Parts: sequence; structure tokens; C-alpha cells
Amino acid sequence: MYNSTSGGYRGPHKMMLGSSPPPVTITKVFDAWSKSGSRACPPAHTDGDFVMHYGNYEMIENENQSLRDRVADLEKKVHEQTDEIMCLRSTLADVLRRINTIEGARVVNSHSGGRATPTKEGVRLRHHHSDSARDVSKRASSYVPGRSPSATQIRHTPSPSPFASPARPQQLGALNKRWASTSDFATPSHTARAHSPTPTNSQLSRRPNSGSLHNLNNLRSSTSQLNLTRHGAREAQYNPDEGVVKMYLRGRPLNLYVPTPMRETYNPSGPTAQPPAKLKLEWVYGYRGRDCRNNVYQLPTGEIVYFVAAVVVLYNVEDQMQRHYLGHTDDIKCLAVHPNKLLIATGQTAGHDRRDARSWRLNPPADPLSPEAEEWPHIRVWDSVSLNTLHIIGISDIERSVACLAFSKADGGSLLVAVDEAPDHNMSVWDWSRGERGYKLLETKCAADQVLAVDFSPVDRNTIITCGKNHISFWNYESGMLAKRMGIFENRERPKYVTSISFTDTGNVISGDSNGNLLIWQRGGNTVCKMVRGAHEGPVFSILVQKDGAIITGGKDGRIIEWDRDLERTGNVIEVSEQFGAPRVVTSGRGTQLVVGTTRNCVLGGTFTFPLRPVMQGHTEELWALAPHPSQQQFLTAGYDRTCYLWDTMAHTIVWSKDIGEHAQSAAFSNNGEIVIIGTTSGRWFVMDSETREMYSQHQDGNEPIQVLRFSPSGQYLAVGSRDNNIYVYQVSEDCRKYTRIGRCQAKTRKARYQSISSVGHSSFVTHLDWSADSQFLQSNSGDYELLFWNAGLCRQIVQTSQMRDVEWASNTCTLNFSTLGIWPEGADGTDINTCAKANQSSLLATGDDFGKVKVFAFPASNQKARCYEYGGHSSHVTAVGYLHDDSRLISTGGRDTAIMQWVVSAASSSPSSSSSHR
Repeated sequence: MYNSTSGGYRGPHKMMLGSSPPPVTITKVFDAWSKSGSRACPPAHTDGDFVMHYGNYEMIENENQSLRDRVADLEKKVHEQTDEIMCLRSTLADVLRRINTIEGARVVNSHSGGRATPTKEGVRLRHHHSDSARDVSKRASSYVPGRSPSATQIRHTPSPSPFASPARPQQLGALNKRWASTSDFATPSHTARAHSPTPTNSQLSRRPNSGSLHNLNNLRSSTSQLNLTRHGAREAQYNPDEGVVKMYLRGRPLNLYVPTPMRETYNPSGPTAQPPAKLKLEWVYGYRGRDCRNNVYQLPTGEIVYFVAAVVVLYNVEDQMQRHYLGHTDDIKCLAVHPNKLLIATGQTAGHDRRDARSWRLNPPADPLSPEAEEWPHIRVWDSVSLNTLHIIGISDIERSVACLAFSKADGGSLLVAVDEAPDHNMSVWDWSRGERGYKLLETKCAADQVLAVDFSPVDRNTIITCGKNHISFWNYESGMLAKRMGIFENRERPKYVTSISFTDTGNVISGDSNGNLLIWQRGGNTVCKMVRGAHEGPVFSILVQKDGAIITGGKDGRIIEWDRDLERTGNVIEVSEQFGAPRVVTSGRGTQLVVGTTRNCVLGGTFTFPLRPVMQGHTEELWALAPHPSQQQFLTAGYDRTCYLWDTMAHTIVWSKDIGEHAQSAAFSNNGEIVIIGTTSGRWFVMDSETREMYSQHQDGNEPIQVLRFSPSGQYLAVGSRDNNIYVYQVSEDCRKYTRIGRCQAKTRKARYQSISSVGHSSFVTHLDWSADSQFLQSNSGDYELLFWNAGLCRQIVQTSQMRDVEWASNTCTLNFSTLGIWPEGADGTDINTCAKANQSSLLATGDDFGKVKVFAFPASNQKARCYEYGGHSSHVTAVGYLHDDSRLISTGGRDTAIMQWVVSAASSSPSSSSSHR
């Protein structure tokens, strides 16, 4: 808008990708005119001269005022047209995205016999990392297309550029050409590079990774490549006379008996089968709001963008469709949207559960420009339309984690500011578009305490504001230097935390603090010009300034309050339900709608007139329990937040939720799906109706967590594996509502004739167990890498394990047995793989590990060199995987990332590149 007092443009100026200077105003022209004497009082020689000069002066003033008004009107129209152009470009971006989705699905349908699951051409399989690879990155992410292992490890085959958008069908050639000439979707250098047919090795090692245009499974993982592996420090040894293969975990031998039909032909180092299916990420449940701020935005295309784990979700609520940016390798901590609303910057952490934390100072990568260096904290700038990564910056500059990000606004977004969570809380300013790795303009220590937010002024190009514990700072960037001024509270109460900041349309700063107060800081200064005490009862988490000047705040008290531009209450208040948590971030949606992210990991939508409704919900603490429904497209999850959710995979919604009052560790459905069992960390387990949520009974087995629950195929027994080293077996009756304990499979000592005393049973906690197909036997794993067998009816261990070599098992969740020998990578310590699950009707095996990977093998994976497809997305240990009853989808749960991921299972292509073998 035009400010008549200053004679210049004072409103926020929005630009498209190709940034241009702000609108030209006539202020300087008027100033020059005034200095030249045109506005000076005319000399008075005579009365006639005075009257003549006075008349001319008055006429010039009238013309000047008329000209000012006309210029102000023109500036308003230009501003309105700029908004219209931005909306038109956003609409075009949405149309292009939809066309690509439709065309991609059509081509995949023609290639895969009708299944509408896009897969990338030229996918290569991989074996697990070698020992040297594990030394470089124990907690490494899934393989990103374009990373170039040594030539001795893989066999290169021609493939599309791994850093471009996913390989598009030839029918889209015209569309590709159009994109290449559209600066809003890719910079010229990257666009030209994105369509190169086959990259060189040097290009592979230097280029940033791309996202996935159609939510493909090339999320830094799916195009896995081959790599030889051994188990532990020694090769597995096979004794054909006894039919025993011996594998080693941390030097400890484990004897596995080969089934009789395979004894003559089995070779542990023999060729392995290609996995018969691939995965494609379809849906992500969850949102990270418990400890992150300013991480929910609505794009002009109608998509809500937010993140959870290592995935950025672009969710179109109206169309019920998600897209996913999958370029990150660990927890995403912050997000910023470019003024053009098309580009997005996201920053990641070093990892909270890695054995070797990715600190640049303590554990730097050998080469900052290598693909492996992308495992360290960094910032990725990417296109929200194509999901292509444009720039990767900060690898050699960010030590611990990216705490907060912001694009500049007054100059069209040419700069990017980032704050590190390192002890010095360094702040760096970047010319992010200069080169693939950006260009750091300057870096300085920001504060001695935690920094919660950073932002550029929308009207003063060189002004940056930071806030956090015990401070709010005003920075001025000029001539390559940053000048800092601390905020002066004068005689007002100094808050412990300044928790949020925003800007009015005149450039004044509004801050909210931990005392619940709102303060307005004069533009260009560092003093308070107005204060509203007790705006909220507790910290002010979010401040939103709307286009009409209205101000909306959200606080820890669960209230969302609307204020006018003078910070007077309008009377509009929203009370957020306690079950959703307090509003962590409030942002504008379509029209008068608000989009709210909460502290209990929920995304809500609504207005001051209509109540807020959940758009996305998730768990808030570590997640362990997963149970797919035996006959419906549903699954149940539970975790340490004491809440159980039943999810519908088709509607992508919660069917019901229940607070069980205890930390949940495990869960299982009865065979008919009418009953669900929830195991807790206290040794108690509940029997609950899966529809009404009525609690029928509760049982106690020891005082340790219930690690695993499993119904027998006949439905007559329930096995309960506990952390107290015991397996409790129950007889089931009265439609799975009554449970009677038969016995306990426990550790015992026995003394054989002429032999010393030996131990029988598990000597460590039970981790997994499976029933035989005839419901007579159990196999179980423990924390000390044991595989034991039991007679379930007698609760007695079967010591002669060779007798069990030909038993058919109803499920395969035990990670240590003959059928899963090939899932263990070299140097594994026995705890790296947390979970596995066999498909119900196909020869497919999925695993989840400590490094956030979901892998798919052919079943049985009984050879060392088992090939697999590997997928990322989780940023913490994968605690559980499970197939739905019809094997159409796989569900995976993350531990500390609290994310639930739903993968579509699609048939794997049999192209030559997909079956490439070792050299």
C-alpha cells in the first residue's frame, strides 16, 4: 500500500522466482524537486507579483497532490496484479503437477499390467553395506540416486540422471521442454542438467539429490545398488553332512538347521532371488509440533506443507492426496517458504539416536562435497511443484542442527538466514541461489542462549530479527557486516523467553513472550512502543499478521485470539480442545480459514465461526505397537503416549482412539478381528473390543514390558513374550474374551547324566516369537541372539532343534532363523534389525532396522547375499513393520520420530537392470 505520510511504498512486496527490485516510488523525485526550490515560498516584490507567484505555487501543489494520488493508485494496482500473477502461476504449477501425476500413472499402468503404482525405470538391487560403509555412516540413510560407490562394489548400468526429476515417459517431452523454459520451476543451470540422459561419475558425486515427482520409491533409497556382505567378521559356514549353517553375530555363533529339501543344494553364498515387489510411499501419518515452530504453511495450490521424521508432506485436503519430498537423511527441524510460494527450504539435524552423532566439528566427513557428507546437518532448497532439489547448503558450516530458517522478503527472497543449534548458536546469511552449494555471505555468533525464531523484515531489506531465551536482537546487514542491537525492555518485566515474532505491514515488530505479553517494537529501533499484558495465560507460541492488518495469536493456554491492527481484542476467540494440544503455529488457509499445528502433533483446520477439525493427527511419544487388522484395511498403533489409534488405510483417517492410561509396548488382533490385546511396559495387558473399545479384562505377567503378543493360527492359544525372559501361554475361550494361563516357558537348569549343569530357556528378554502352522510349536528370539523352540501345549523347550528344521511356520517375525539369515548386514550386532514380517500370501519379507530403513527381500532370505530394495523416510529406529491382510500395503512405525508410514506394494519389474548381479 502507499503511505501518504512518507510518500513511499510501505506494504510487503511479493515477487516471483526471478527476483526484481521493489516498485519504483516518486519520493526521491519529490525530494529533488523540493530541494530545487519548487516548493519554496516565492519572493514578494510587489502585490501583483505576490499574487501571481502564490497562485502558481498553489496550482503546483494541487498538481503534486493529484500526481501523488494517481501514483498511489497505480502502486496499489501493481501490488494487486502481483498477487494475481502469483496465484496464476501457482495454479499453473498445480495443473502441471496433476498432469504429471496422471500421465505418470497412465504410463506405469501400461508397463505394469494395470497396477497404478509408479515405479522408476532402471532400479537396481543392493546388498547390505560393507564394513567400510558402516564405518563411514553407522546410521546412514537409504541410498539416494546419484551417490556413487566405488566401481568395485557396483556394476553401473545406464540410467536416467539421478539428480533430475524421476524418469518421465516420452509422451511428456513437450511438457519437459516447457518446464525447462519456465524459471519459476527450476533455475536454468539445474533445469538443463535435470534432463541430461546419462550422468558422468563426477556429476553423480557433485549434484544435489532430487525429490520424487510422483511419490516414487526413489526417496534417497529405492534405486538401491548391489554390495557384497558377510556376517560379522567371518563368513557363514555350512556343514552339508549335518545340514547346519553357522552364522556369527558379534562373534557369537548361531546354528541354523537347513530344511531337508534344501540340504543337498543349499549354498549360503549362492545367488539370491530378486524381491518380487517394491514399495511406494503412499501416506504418512503424523506431524512434528511438539518441539518445532513455524512449520505449517498453506501453499497457493491448496496443499498444506509440514514435516515429520525425514519427510516433508504436501497434503491436499480437498483431494485427499499427499506428495512427499524425500531428500533429507534425518530429522527435519525447520521449514521456510520462499516469497514466491513455490520454493521451500528445510533444515535437518544430525540425528538424536545415532551412535556417532553427525557433528561437523567432532566428526567431519572426509569430503564436504561428497554425497556421504549429506548425512551431516544441512539445508535443502527445493521446488514444491517438481520436488526437485535445487541447492544443498551448509554442510561444512552447520555443526549440530538447523534451528530456524527464513527467506528475505523485501528483495524477493534472494537471501536465506539460518541459525545453528550448536553451543554458539551461529547465524549465517546465504546467497542460496549461487551455485549448487550456495554462497555464505557471513556468519556470526547469534546468542549465548537458545534461539527460537529468526526472520527478515518485509520492508527493510537488511534487517533481521532473532529471539529466544533472554533476548530479542535486531540485526542490520550492511557491507558484509552484521550490526547487533539488543532489545531494550526499559522498566518492563524482562521475559525468560521471547517465544515468537512477526511483522506488521508498516514494518513494526510484534513479539510474544513466555509471560503471555505482546510487545510492539518501533520499526528501525530496539525499544518498545506498545505492550499488551496478559494477552495469553502462558507463553505466546505463534503470531500471525493477516493481509488486512488483523493479528491472530496462539498460546500455551490453548486459545487462539484475534486482534485488530491496534492490538485491541475483536472478540473472536477459539478454544482448542485439550486432546489436540496447544496451538504451536497458526497460519492462514484459504479464505478466512486458519491452519493450526499443535503441541500434540495435530494439524487442525477451521475458522472463528466454524470449529477446528483435525486434518492430521499422530502420536506424541515413542511408538512401538503395531497390529494390522486380520480382515479389513485397518491397523492399530499404540505407544508411550498412552493412546491407541485404529487407522483406516483407505480413508486415511482415525476410526477411533482410546487412552489406556499406560505406556503401550505391543498389540495384537484376535484371528476374527473382534478383540485387540494391548501389552504395556508394566507387565499388564488388556483385552478390549475392537469396535466398542470396551475393556473386558486385564492380566498381569511379571513387572517387565510385554514385548510381543501372538495368537495361534487356530485361535485357541495366546503367547505373551515378556522382558522378564519368559513366554506365557494362555488358552483362549468365549470368543477370545476369556484367557486361562496354561503355563510359562521359562529358563530352567538341568543336569544330564555324567554332565555338568546346563541352562534351558532364554537367559535374556524375549524379542520375537512365531507359531507353527498347526499351533503346536513356538519359535522365539531373545536379546542375547538366541533361537529357541517350544512345545506350546507343554510349555517345554525342544532341545533337539534339528527336529524343527521342517516345521512350517504360520508367520515369520523372528529376525534370527534360517529364513532370515540373509537380512543381516556385515558387522551386525544382533540388535540392528528390530522387526521383520512375512507377507501373508506372497514370498515377500520386510524388515525395519535401527537406521531408519525399511527393506524388502524375497522370502526366504536364506542366503548371505540376499538382495533387497531399501527405503528411507524414518529418522529413528523402525520399531515395527506389518502387511495388511491382503498384502496390498505395508505399514511401518518409527520409534522416536512417531511417524507411521503406509507403503503400497507393487510388482517389481524384471528389467535387466533390476536383476544385475555382482562382479
